[in-house]
Amino acid sequence: MLASVASATLLGVDGQPVTVEVHVSNGLPSYTVVGLPDTAIRESRERVRAAILSAGLEWPQRRITVNLAPGGVRKHGAGLDLAVALGILVATETLPPEAVRRTAALGELGLDGTVRPVPGTIALVDTLARAGVDRVVVPTGNAAEAALVASVCVRAAGDLASLCTCLADDVDWPDWPAPVAGPDGAGDPGAPPDDDEVDLAEVRGLAWARRALETAAAGGHHLLLAGPPGAGKTMLARRLPTILPELTPTDALAVTRIHSAAGRAPVGGLATRRPFRSPHHSVSVAALIGGGSSRVTPGEVTLAHRGALFLDELGEFPPSALEALRQPLEERVVRISRQADALTFPADFQLVACTNPCPCGLGPPWCTCTDAQRARYRRRLSAPLLDRFDLRVAVQPPEPGAPPGESSAVVRERVQAAVARQHARYCDHPFARNAHVPARALAELVPLSPDATDAWLGESDLRRLTGRGAARIHRVARTLADLDDTPEIGAAHVALASMLREDVP
Repeated sequence: MLASVASATLLGVDGQPVTVEVHVSNGLPSYTVVGLPDTAIRESRERVRAAILSAGLEWPQRRITVNLAPGGVRKHGAGLDLAVALGILVATETLPPEAVRRTAALGELGLDGTVRPVPGTIALVDTLARAGVDRVVVPTGNAAEAALVASVCVRAAGDLASLCTCLADDVDWPDWPAPVAGPDGAGDPGAPPDDDEVDLAEVRGLAWARRALETAAAGGHHLLLAGPPGAGKTMLARRLPTILPELTPTDALAVTRIHSAAGRAPVGGLATRRPFRSPHHSVSVAALIGGGSSRVTPGEVTLAHRGALFLDELGEFPPSALEALRQPLEERVVRISRQADALTFPADFQLVACTNPCPCGLGPPWCTCTDAQRARYRRRLSAPLLDRFDLRVAVQPPEPGAPPGESSAVVRERVQAAVARQHARYCDHPFARNAHVPARALAELVPLSPDATDAWLGESDLRRLTGRGAARIHRVARTLADLDDTPEIGAAHVALASMLREDVP
């Protein structure tokens, strides 16, 4: 007998509908899976067989053929186990065909029949809803996340035995329990620190760098801090999450979708804070940008989508990894092509980086490096990469006894107000932040006053700015005006934006 059950698999951070077809016929007992399965799917025989037996059901001693359609798309992961098991039970008439009609199933099976969570549930359920499925059965651990897709009925399954009972309409579907946070209380191990752990008030002095950090948070601008060791660069950058604006509902759903596909689904279902990723400088290009040999996975730039990517000790990163950032910084997406896959990942992140002026880190006049060492160190940061930073600030150690600055709560209030002004200004456009305004639309959407225009043209000519550099000063000036709650960009805003774009390192 033939049975068909709807399911889905991940392709990058998106879902791909899969129809699991199960054919059970007479012949020598065997189990064959076709349709470009990976190793995890090919090994499903033992998991599915043990789960069915543990549920008190009968395993057919017949010829079983499982086809994963469409046959030309590679399938990954163990999330198809539950659909395969239900297909076998329907094909052997243990379950009626009506039980799985217009119903999809997602989940990995344990040997004892438990249904275990799978990554990317929100993307998979959304894909199935678009494919016309009325009901999706997901593991209990993924139920809160799947419920974010409002257009489909979500049912939770804790084990195969109780699921079969519910599908046969013998009992009502149970409610799923509330998710429980881990020992550290965080849903994502790469999440930023809690506001009560770090605060901008702990940073003494550094008024100029603090102004740059606030401007970067308000406009979504890329920021580079350069200075000697111990000046407070890293301390300042790690407090950026405490002043970032709140996630909009659309952004929260996008962040949840990406982190779920990476196996880092936030506790509670929906992300509540902007991601803050901080990879070590030994990170590979594939880990930073995304990729992989057998399966293409998102990299750090995608995991930082709608949040911040912090690169400490920027000069120590491999030049190949740094140069690979240039295209995502401009287009805010990553396109990865492999022999089997060609995927596009979102990468709308805010880059924050810290670097030393030279290998010894001291800088003039105390530098002990040779001219060749300094030149070699500077070549690690190419001019095209440095040109993509909206804000570049030289940081010097604060004076002893400098008073503490404003707290994160005070600064975040100003940032949130500036972001609200940007949302109102760009409500009819596909972008919402000053840093995202296309250069061709700057004159129309972000006009300069006559005095500001003269100042902007003078700075561009005096400093021989590239077109990209001049446009970034224009955007930063708009953010400074938003922080001042000024509808018009003045010459003082342009001058300050130019001063916040120093020639470093």
